[in-house]
Amino acid sequence: MARVPSAVVAATGLVGGYGVARWTKKRQLGGAVLAVAGATAAQQWRKQAGGKAAGALSAAYVAAFAGSHPLAKKVGAWPSVLGVAGAVAVASWAVADRKA
Repeated sequence: MARVPSAVVAATGLVGGYGVARWTKKRQLGGAVLAVAGATAAQQWRKQAGGKAAGALSAAYVAAFAGSHPLAKKVGAWPSVLGVAGAVAVASWAVADRKA
């Protein structure tokens, strides 16, 4: 089975978490998607780039989630979520996936 790059896992967690929360009207379900994808990506980051990189990328993942809320007030919900997901994906690729 092919390995899914951590950049894809992280971006999917942010976009998928928001999408699930929005479409089901259940924020907890969206949060579960966000958390599972984040934990999966963090595990990959640790294996690929080490603990310090995994900690930094995990912090970026959480900051992206938190930062998407005020950003959404300026640019809209979907552009905000897609923007932060893209930023996390680029960081993840640069730090962890590029080396794999």
